[in-house]
Amino acid sequence: MPLPLEGIRVVEFTHMVMGPTCGLILADLGAEVIKVEPVAGDNTRRLLGSGAGFFALFNRNKKSLAVDARDPRGREIVLKLVATADVFSENFKGGAMAALGLDYAALAKLNPRLVYVSHKGFLPGPYEHRTALDEVVQMMGGLAYMTGPEGRPLRAGASVNDIMGGMFGAIGALAALRERERTGKGQEVGAALFENTVFLVAQHMMQFAVTGQPAAPMPSRISAWGIYDVFTVKDGAQIFLAVVSDTQWPIFCDTFGFDDLRADARLATNNDRVRARDWLMPRLRERLAQHSADEIAAVFEARGLPYAPITRPQDLFDDPHLTATGGLAQTTIPADASSSGRELRTRAPLLPLALDGQRLPLRSNPPALGEHTGQLLAELGYRSEEIERLRAAGVIGAAR
Repeated sequence: MPLPLEGIRVVEFTHMVMGPTCGLILADLGAEVIKVEPVAGDNTRRLLGSGAGFFALFNRNKKSLAVDARDPRGREIVLKLVATADVFSENFKGGAMAALGLDYAALAKLNPRLVYVSHKGFLPGPYEHRTALDEVVQMMGGLAYMTGPEGRPLRAGASVNDIMGGMFGAIGALAALRERERTGKGQEVGAALFENTVFLVAQHMMQFAVTGQPAAPMPSRISAWGIYDVFTVKDGAQIFLAVVSDTQWPIFCDTFGFDDLRADARLATNNDRVRARDWLMPRLRERLAQHSADEIAAVFEARGLPYAPITRPQDLFDDPHLTATGGLAQTTIPADASSSGRELRTRAPLLPLALDGQRLPLRSNPPALGEHTGQLLAELGYRSEEIERLRAAGVIGAAR
């Protein structure tokens, strides 16, 4: 199907998660995204542990140009490419792009229609000189405090701020492209990790403003709903169960034969049940522990009550809903981004979007290092012998 950003060219100087997420979103929406990498490759290709999947996930639908931008000949290639671009995206430390002559002021003179997206740790201000990581901003922005138990701040289990920063970078790019239609000029867009975190915990800031009471960390929070928790049931299995409305409460009680609880005036409304959690939840845990997780899930499913199994990420490859709806796309990870050092076929989640009922497709696999270097230089007017000289001099790198 035609994609909304077809005809938009994006040049990205990005690594890790934040910047590549922005490019991923624009690429999945149809833009031509060119990932500019050092001749040795983006370090993300070689990460182990929790970073092993970064490159494979966040760089599909992109082209790879391997070039030494510090070499004047390499910088000339980049500048020629930027002259043809609609969007330039970067997420390196402040000053890095200026040192290469690739900051917004320089590139705007070359291409006044360029939308320049900078992904940083902090928006301009007293903190902007600091080095930021997802953990850093989660700790200083209140998210780690809200996630862990009292006295044990804990980062979220995924790169929530990095991904969110890329999302806001993409939103800003789309807004700036729309504005360019009116003015004919590009602009600089800024997205930042710390401000992401503050936005994520803003509901707890407003909770304090409204109630005058500090928000408790999630493990010890006062829930807004009477039943909204993980239950350990028969054979030690766990399941999340929720009864969040006064319509659901009698359905829940009738289903499990809890007539005494349904008739108890102290539990008539959701707010009553919130106030009664200290004595209500132990009773529910004791009664539900007699049932298996599968039995409870079947009942909640049949009666339209909210529930969820406790799922590990690797279990999602076999999730029946994702499988049935095409939410996982077949992809091939290049050998230089695989922990095994071999090409790997697997499936990856698509963007959680449907346009006119269709999921956004995976059009191309994550690229091998420099996979498109020769093609892109030829498009820029370089002759084959010039390309070979640049390769021999180490200015560019690509498979022949």
